[in-house]
Amino acid sequence: MDSSLTDQQQDKYRSYLHGEGEKTTNWKLGAPPNYDTVNKLFEEGRTKIWPPASLEEKVQNLVKTWEMEMFNKISFSDYKSVKLQNYTVSVNEDLRGYKPAQETEHSSHLAFTTAFPRGFALEVIQVYSGPPSIVYKFRHWGYMEGPFKGHAPTGELVELYGISIFEVDDEMKILKVEFFFDRGELLGGLMKGDKLASGTDQAALSCPFLRNTG
Repeated sequence: MDSSLTDQQQDKYRSYLHGEGEKTTNWKLGAPPNYDTVNKLFEEGRTKIWPPASLEEKVQNLVKTWEMEMFNKISFSDYKSVKLQNYTVSVNEDLRGYKPAQETEHSSHLAFTTAFPRGFALEVIQVYSGPPSIVYKFRHWGYMEGPFKGHAPTGELVELYGISIFEVDDEMKILKVEFFFDRGELLGGLMKGDKLASGTDQAALSCPFLRNTG
């Protein structure tokens, strides 16, 4: 971590967010995201506190860094957590290469940040193997305090559990990402609220504060 940064600028869980190496980074909202709110949610709701420098902590921070870059950096060339050549991502075995032209808006991410204005926190709850093939179990959670695709907020805790595999090189740069989880587990919690009047959900999606959480 860059020692020249102030405590307010640093993020305890994510690399490649601030510092000299990010001076030319193009951010989707014009500036690096602020994770203070979701970090607070994470620290209050996590079920594991891993020892410093443990494999579990390293994996957890790698995943958080990767998610930050995926959702906030415009140019794939600004990604520093991945190996640019032959990088692939799959969700429930739906394999694809990275396609920048199709990834610029991240509409699904915006919908989630609207539903979870305090963020959708992530923790690694077990690491089964690694590296170079890191297999781990994760938990995502947040409180549905905003609308989701026409459904009113419930204020309830929504959780998602899954398994992921990160293939990494000797420098811990990510080569391949695989996620396995039950979409229904997540959507069930998001669609419990009453249906909203048409247009209410879209108004929330346009709020810049909500778009800046995650």
